[in-house]
Amino acid sequence: MDKQELIRLSRLPLLELIAMADEARREFQGLNLELCSIMNAKSGACGEDCKFCAQAGRHATRISSFPLKSKEEMIERAWRAKDIGAERFDIVTSGDNLSEKELNAVAEAIREITGKVKIKMCASLGTLDKDAFELLKDSGLSRYHHNIETSPGYFPRIVTTHTFQRRIETIKQAKAAGLQVCSGGIIGMGESMQDRIEMAACLKELDVDSVPLNVLVPIKGTPFEDLKPLSCEEAVRTIAVFRVILKDKIIKIAAGRESILKDFQAMAFMAGANGMLIGGYLTIKGREAHEDQKLVEEVKRAWRR
Repeated sequence: MDKQELIRLSRLPLLELIAMADEARREFQGLNLELCSIMNAKSGACGEDCKFCAQAGRHATRISSFPLKSKEEMIERAWRAKDIGAERFDIVTSGDNLSEKELNAVAEAIREITGKVKIKMCASLGTLDKDAFELLKDSGLSRYHHNIETSPGYFPRIVTTHTFQRRIETIKQAKAAGLQVCSGGIIGMGESMQDRIEMAACLKELDVDSVPLNVLVPIKGTPFEDLKPLSCEEAVRTIAVFRVILKDKIIKIAAGRESILKDFQAMAFMAGANGMLIGGYLTIKGREAHEDQKLVEEVKRAWRR
């Protein structure tokens, strides 16, 4: 489909669009439902100016800032991720990159986690080069997370301290090192449906493996604190469009699912999602793990019907 056809598709009656997305999910992903858990391993004081982010040093968000967590703390959190049902554990750090000492510390933690905890490892460490990616892969990393956030055209309206192209180059470097890539973004930042379609098309061209979709939760102290939250219907409609475009990719619902979708989170899985972050986010508390585990069982039963 070209972009105009996709825009027309996005305007279909919601139930018709959901049915199309569910059919695509069944055909290309079947019953696969991937659960991930993330750890905020280094927080705050970031020099970038992403307007949505609580960790940007120039925003007055009053979040907790701390240096890189210890290897022992990372291992402990990996065990917790496994205990709550996650099959992937993601170490996330603030800032655009890590020092050599920090990178080596994360690599060592990944090595021990893959050896002891036996959980698949992901990392989100900002802009890295090929040597860094190869080090992480040799340590046991299987997937790198690096969001493109939005469409190429809308990106300069949310970030000015680095370019969209730099994010693309980082993704390509990770793929060149033999890593899978997790890349998505945030909806509800004032962008149009056309922007979301262009974002999905970019991710398809990059051939990423997993696509997390966050729905903006306006955070006090950020430039987006007064943005009107996206409606539940618009969020579900967007998830369905992403499934139709991305077909065989894992599409995960992430931050914002609780506050925007509320009691209709299962609808996201009927609209094409087949993954979820569990156990909370970076600066926002998620639902209790047992509630999400119950949701997963309900979704799987519905899919088998």
